Amino acid sequence: MTEEMEAIEFAGSTLAPFFLSDPRKGDAGEAFAALGQLDVDAAAKEWPFVDEAQAAAAFDLMKAGLADGPDADELVWEYRRLFVGPGHLPVPPWGSVYTDVESVVFGESTLALRAFMRKEGVERTADERTPEDHIGLMLALMAYLAREKPESLDEFLSEHLLTWAPHYLDELGEESAHSFYEGLAQLTRATLEGIGRTRGLQVTLPRFYR
Repeated sequence: MTEEMEAIEFAGSTLAPFFLSDPRKGDAGEAFAALGQLDVDAAAKEWPFVDEAQAAAAFDLMKAGLADGPDADELVWEYRRLFVGPGHLPVPPWGSVYTDVESVVFGESTLALRAFMRKEGVERTADERTPEDHIGLMLALMAYLAREKPESLDEFLSEHLLTWAPHYLDELGEESAHSFYEGLAQLTRATLEGIGRTRGLQVTLPRFYR
């Protein structure tokens, strides 16, 4: 694996669990705990594809959000409000909600991603009720492709992930009432945009319906 692909794999596999895992009940407890003890300056220097000052600002927000630990009620409830429910999610984490004219899950962009995964022989890692275009699953898929199928990565990024993720992450950062998820949105957006620049990708943005 090239150094660049290693960096993309690292970024995707590091970020994905924070979108997929409940801080209290999920399986990313060690990742949350480690981030709470983070040396922000050192991490910002090492984080790939993002300007050091920009990375430090995002890490500062994330670390501050973990000051009371990953079990803190405010952090847990904000995760559930943003990603789980019950009830209306203010910024749903699925791509087709933003790109489908009816703002539905399992929309046309989800089906296109499913076809891409089938073409590449990539099996689902979640149950059938979870759309494949969840931001956390797609970050994990980015990491997998960088590691196992680098020749397919640019197609995935330019046609499936970078088309909607920066828009969603802007919305997430604005909506979040907790510094951890505000910082996570900022860091993830900057990382994806940095990867796109580094790879020289041309992305045609769709019309956004929310």
